[in-house]
Amino acid sequence: MLKKMVKNEARQKRHRVVRNKIHGTADRPRLNVYRSLNHIYAQLIDDDAGVTLISASTLDKEVKEKAGKGYNLDAAKVVGQVVAGRALKKGVKDIVFDRGGYKYHGRVKVLADAARETGLNF
Repeated sequence: MLKKMVKNEARQKRHRVVRNKIHGTADRPRLNVYRSLNHIYAQLIDDDAGVTLISASTLDKEVKEKAGKGYNLDAAKVVGQVVAGRALKKGVKDIVFDRGGYKYHGRVKVLADAARETGLNF
């Protein structure tokens, strides 16, 4: 249990460093990614107003129907497509990517690639 806490504290520290450099605006919101053991979450955030504009996760009904399990690469890809589709419907095309202190690898990379393929620029 101690190792898990140390790993999460290190991730939170990396996330704080990244957040000092990345800032989302209304024109170019921040795509934030959070992953747990069982799910993956993505939000488009306007940091100026402190508001979440769009969100998608493996808990959404739309994603559950397409992906099934919430903790694999297929689910991350569907979440990336859904969040990008919702953003394009709202007229948001350009974003900044916030990997949340995670390595740009695995589920985080698949989510980002799916969002790019669907039409978001970052």
